[in-house]
Amino acid sequence: MRNMPEKTFEWMRGFFNPARKKPEPPAESGELALVALLVRAARANDDYDARQIAQIDTVVARRFGLGPFECVALRRRAETAEGQTGDTVHLTRQIKALVPFEERDVLLRDLWSVILADGERHDAENGMMRLVSNLLGLTDRDSAFARQEVQRDMV
Repeated sequence: MRNMPEKTFEWMRGFFNPARKKPEPPAESGELALVALLVRAARANDDYDARQIAQIDTVVARRFGLGPFECVALRRRAETAEGQTGDTVHLTRQIKALVPFEERDVLLRDLWSVILADGERHDAENGMMRLVSNLLGLTDRDSAFARQEVQRDMV
């Protein structure tokens, strides 16, 4: 069997082992959409800053328990997905399936932490956060509280 090509060997092994359900890929579980939304927040003012990228990786590591290499790989996939996703509605729809309503305020804090990582706040970012908080079923007030909390933690 050592000379047998690997694909053939795997094909034959499938006859003797019961099929196992593959884990759900991040894109289907909403994780990729969540990271893509973080990327979209960082890109909202057309300046994808290195500090914002680092903050995305920090959020991803904390939220999903990934190591640095996995964080970078997921972020890179999310960067591609974000560029291919036309509207924020699509992303937030997937995220709402992943994140319970009671935990969405944490998502707002994560988004604000990415936006504010470069030390600046722009009108485009404010507009994006108004849209996202609304699409997630939250209010501008919820978003303002999340931003204020992030700003307090940054000092």
